[in-house]
Amino acid sequence: MFSKDIGIDLGTANVLIHVKGQGIVLNEPSVVAIDRNSGKVLAVGEEARRMVGRTPGNIVAIRPLKDGVIADFDITESMLRHFLNKLNVSGFISKPRILICCPTNITSVEQKAIREAAEKSGGKKVYLEEEPKVAAIGAGMDIFQPSGNMVVDIGGGTTDIAVLSMGDIVTSESIKIAGDNFDMEILNYIKKEYKLLIGERTAEQIKMTIGTVYPDGHNEEMDIRGRDMVTGLPRTLTINSKEIEGVLRESVVSIVQAAKNVLEKTPPELSADIIDRGVMLTGGGALLHGIDQLLSDELKVPVLIAENPMSCVAVGTGVILDHIDKISNRKFI
Repeated sequence: MFSKDIGIDLGTANVLIHVKGQGIVLNEPSVVAIDRNSGKVLAVGEEARRMVGRTPGNIVAIRPLKDGVIADFDITESMLRHFLNKLNVSGFISKPRILICCPTNITSVEQKAIREAAEKSGGKKVYLEEEPKVAAIGAGMDIFQPSGNMVVDIGGGTTDIAVLSMGDIVTSESIKIAGDNFDMEILNYIKKEYKLLIGERTAEQIKMTIGTVYPDGHNEEMDIRGRDMVTGLPRTLTINSKEIEGVLRESVVSIVQAAKNVLEKTPPELSADIIDRGVMLTGGGALLHGIDQLLSDELKVPVLIAENPMSCVAVGTGVILDHIDKISNRKFI
């Protein structure tokens, strides 16, 4: 009868929803398929993702979020409304309170867009919280003590890096290099090097199956299929991990550099804590082979991968929702 408090990890690649008292109840791709002629939404989430690159001209599969922020307001609103209706979280009397996570360096206009999309899709009161902070809580870090905690959250659209202490961010950086960027690098490399056109889903499959970012990390091969740019006919090709390591090197160097920048701005006492506690890796990018080893070598501190890196932000929203009454008086961004 009454509405439930919900936490949303509004990611560029996936949307995860945590309902208070129930845990994570939804994990679907951030994709919406629409009819270009009528503007009608045909499918949302997993069903729409299966259509990516496989639809006739009048049906287009859109990812309404880009680089962690809303690129298409109306479609984001339709997607959120669809997910909330599916979960049936609104009561007869009241609407749910919604906690949404966003990257650290987004503008006030982008914040307003996220807040409005949540309100229009059925939220009563909308709170915004910074993603790396929520990810750190979801990964089990005690960020409310006067000691330094560092988190690197590699998502689909952005990599958010932050040092936290006393429940807040001390220094942070957000860069628009993450999972989607890795996929595009692989796609463009195969197009340029082998004159073979592949889709985004194939590129993602390559990254997940044989991708590595650590030199001599592991050496595996994979057969991929695509369209030959010369003959226009389907063709199969074999690629290996070593090639992918070379392709991703530049992007990963940017992430390492951003992490170094954050550490350079960190007060010395907190830096000492990070040496003891290590750095926590969260987000889907944490599953990329060798990323923990590479960061550890470059930053000279231990690097740990969270237990369920992809769901850390959603789990963190659940923890915050449990204390929402205590902190709703506090200023949210």
